[in-house]
Formats: sequence, structure tokens, C-alpha cells
Amino acid sequence: MGIANVSSPEVFVLLGFSARPSLEPILFIVVSGFYVASIFGNGIIILVSCMDVHLHTPMYFFLGNLSFLDISFTTSIVPQLLVNLWGPQKTISYGGCVVQFYMSHWLGATEYVLLAVMSYDLYAAICRPLHYTVIMHPQLCLSLALASWLGGLTTSMVGSTLTMLLPLSGNNCIDHFFCEMPLIMQLACVDTSLNEVEMYVASFIFVVLPLGLILVSYSHIAKAVMKIGSAEGRRKAFNTCSSHVAVVALFYGSIIFMYLQPAKSNSHEQGKFIALFYTVVTPMLSPLIYTLRNKDVKKALGRIALENCCGFNLLDSVATLVTPVPLAATSCTIFDGFSEKPTDPGSPQNPFMGPPPPSWISLHTACCEDGAEFKHAQPGNEDPLTTGTEADGDVFPLHPSGD
Repeated sequence: MGIANVSSPEVFVLLGFSARPSLEPILFIVVSGFYVASIFGNGIIILVSCMDVHLHTPMYFFLGNLSFLDISFTTSIVPQLLVNLWGPQKTISYGGCVVQFYMSHWLGATEYVLLAVMSYDLYAAICRPLHYTVIMHPQLCLSLALASWLGGLTTSMVGSTLTMLLPLSGNNCIDHFFCEMPLIMQLACVDTSLNEVEMYVASFIFVVLPLGLILVSYSHIAKAVMKIGSAEGRRKAFNTCSSHVAVVALFYGSIIFMYLQPAKSNSHEQGKFIALFYTVVTPMLSPLIYTLRNKDVKKALGRIALENCCGFNLLDSVATLVTPVPLAATSCTIFDGFSEKPTDPGSPQNPFMGPPPPSWISLHTACCEDGAEFKHAQPGNEDPLTTGTEADGDVFPLHPSGD
């Protein structure tokens, strides 16, 4: 056999769950169902976040990125897994294997950073509510999202390219259901110390550091929540954070559990099922976690359904909301980021005059519903959650509630 054939095999054999052939048909049905549900659920979040102007906020911008990332991540792995589960053929081409570990490495690293960015968004909403729209301005949100995607792409290009350059031995069997970089490194017939160092450094930057940022953000959030005087305010604060905490726990929990297993004979088989969980189950659970108790998404779905089924024009309704109104019609107080100012029909700061507010700022941050009055915290009496809320206690006009 020539050197070229040894270094670059035409195909790899993905052993996957072939040791348990009776389990493969069941896994095929289960994985297919989870994959369809993941595509549908994450697709709904992307669609609703784009179509409904009320959801043009930083939280749903990042959530849309997370949903697109989950769809891409599962699609890079699950179709090949289904092919291998369906029939006796367990192979994947060399090019397909390379694409798979490039994509899975890129999207996995991006998700770690994106979850940290979303925790910072929650920190700004809960701990700095009066400055939230100033802190999380469109340019910063776009920059953070772009940094997440480019950071993941950079580490994937470096690590995956170093792995591709390794000369491989004659063994082309990978004891997993997808091409993972550490397993391909095990097939190398040369020293892989440089690759291992790169992998450890990348893991620290894209796994440990984002987790540290998440923990720091939530430590500040916990301190702010404990300062809230009312039980209702604390409940709404926890509801707002609970979705993100659940997704972080699912994603990081499965990864940590997989890599902290004791080195015993059945640990690798357990690792396959844990990997199956975070590649198939977690992307399906994320949209459920973010939408089941989220009244903003439910209302948006209702508005879109009403528009499509009954001919109700959502954009016309939005235009009606921003129609100029006389000062006497409402007792609303407008918050410009650092101070509150009463509305004045002749004032240039009046959001009811001229074009509508930027789509990044939800309409209910610019006006009060039913003439309710904003009550901002006064110096010496700050309440991190009731600051900037309406008089009826509806928390977070600047950030969606998980209530």
C-alpha cells in the first residue's frame, strides 16, 4: 500500500452502536424524531424572532443565533448517523469526515461563547436595567455575535487543520458515531503532542473561560436578586434567568460528565450515549425551554397566526402604535437610557413623533400600555428589578420575561 493511501484513507468506518445491532432500529426512530423536532422548534424561534417586531431585542437576536447554530450542529452529524443506523454500511468518506469534524468543532466552540454572551445580556438586563438599551446597543450585539462565530471558526481552522496534517496509520476505524478530532488523532502514526497542546489551550479559551464568565455574571445577578424586597420580584427574576440556566446546565453538564468519567472498559460506550444526548437531545430541548413559559413568544405566535389565517396585518398594527398622540392621552414617562423625561409632543426626543423607534428596542420600552406610568428607582431606594418597570409590577420592559 502506498504512503498516500496510508496517510489519507478513502473512507473511515464509524463503528457507532454496531456492537448493539438490536438497538440500532430503535435509535434510528428516536434520533429521527428528535432531529425533526429540533429542526421544527429552532426554525420556529428563528421565524418568529425575524417576523415579529416585538421580539427585535438583544435576547431574541442571540436566541435566533443559538437556534441557527443548533440546527447547523445537528445537521452536521445526524444525517450521517441515520444512514449508519439504517443499514449495514458504516462508512463515511474521507472528505465527509473532514467536513464533519471541521463543522462540529466550529459550531461547538461557537455555542460555548454564545452562551456566555447571553449570560452577559441577562446581567445587563437585571443588574443595569436603566442603562440596558445603552449597553446592549445594536453595534455591540452584532459585534458579540460575530466574535462568537469567528472565534469558533478560528479555533476550528487551527485545530482541524493540524489534525488533517497528521499521517494516519492503516487503521481507519473510528469507535464513535461521528468524526471527532481526539479520535482521529488516535489513528496517527506520529507524535501528537503539538495537537494535544493546541486542543488543551483551545478548550481552556472556548470552554473554561466562557463558563467562568457565565458564573461571574450569575454571581452578580444573584446578588441583585437578593436585594429585591418583594417575593414577586424575585420570582420574576428567577423566571427570566431559568431558561438560560437550564440550557447551560444541559450543555455543560453533559460535556463535563463525559470527560470526567473514570477510565474503565465501559466508559467509552457511556460516552457515546452522552455524546448522543448533547448532539441530538439538547438542541431539541433548547427551543422548548425558551418557549414553553415565555409569554412573549406565545403572543408573537398568536399574532403571526392571526395575520396569516385571518388577514390581520401586523405591520399596520405596529404603525398604529407609533401614531402621534397628544400628551394628555397618556401619563407615560420615557426613559432615554440615563434619565427619565415626560413625553412632549413638540420635543425632538418624543418617540411618537416621526419614524418609529429602532426595531432593536421593543415597542413597550418606548411607551406604557394602557397609560401606565413608569416608576423609576430614586437614589437610595434602588430595586434592581422594579427599576424601570411599570406601576403594575410587570418586570423588565427592556428585557423579555420568562413568566
